[in-house]
Amino acid sequence: MYGFLLTVLVLDGLFLSVVILLQAGKGGGLAAMGGGSSATEGVLGGRQATTVLTRATWISGTAFMVLALVLAILSSRAQTATPVLRQNAPAAVSPAPVLPETAPSVTPVPVTPPSGETPPPDGGSDD
Repeated sequence: MYGFLLTVLVLDGLFLSVVILLQAGKGGGLAAMGGGSSATEGVLGGRQATTVLTRATWISGTAFMVLALVLAILSSRAQTATPVLRQNAPAAVSPAPVLPETAPSVTPVPVTPPSGETPPPDGGSDD
């Protein structure tokens, strides 16, 4: 039902666009409201004859508004009410424990002292 009404709304919107573009301009619009007696004649003038395009515009415009209202009501009923604060809340995940970085294993390289010197004892310092 929702998909059918949505398709009808899109087709009605396209039809409404075409009907509006096919109509001839009535002349001036807001630019004709410059002042003088012609402005009051345009606003307060007699009622124009209704053409087929004008009638089609009113009918398709009304259908568009009614369909949009019906679709808005249908879409709001399809959703369940959820709190605003919980809509985008990330799931509670415990962080992974931080492990200390270990230095890469290094094999000690024996140091040979220059000739004639004795190596210092392990753990000793040259204080």
